Amino acid sequence: MEADLVALSEAVGQACRQRRLLVATAESCTGGWAAQVITHTAGSSGWFERGFVTYANAAKVAMLGVRAETLEKYGAVSTETAIEMAAGALENSNALISLAITGVAGPTGGSPDKPVGTVCFAWCMRGQSPAGERCQFEGDREAIRRQSVVHALHGLLRLANTVP
Repeated sequence: MEADLVALSEAVGQACRQRRLLVATAESCTGGWAAQVITHTAGSSGWFERGFVTYANAAKVAMLGVRAETLEKYGAVSTETAIEMAAGALENSNALISLAITGVAGPTGGSPDKPVGTVCFAWCMRGQSPAGERCQFEGDREAIRRQSVVHALHGLLRLANTVP
């Protein structure tokens, strides 16, 4: 694994261990890559609780409780869906913080409103409202997915560091 991903995973792990936080991930376009980066770190079982890979909309509904109305109104690639994914990861786990990633990694599947490289994120702490964000990344499928994982883990690190 690349050194920057290893360092990021270790930083997230250190922050979570110090604060006794368990993490859950909810991923779509990254297909479990964030969870894979996290679990690359030895001892991650002490702070990583579980990961959900919900590529299909039906999986988002069944596993994370994303509302069909949200998917119909905003689409799978939306901050609204990401927020419901992050909240659902907490509701369906023992984790205290979560992240969610959903997007269009390409090379096809984009639209004028959501071109290839559009990725939506959410982070949530149990008992708090989730925060969502939409980003536009450049590059091929692999580059977009990698940037998404890095962005999501940086957001998770920021959230973990807000806990005293």
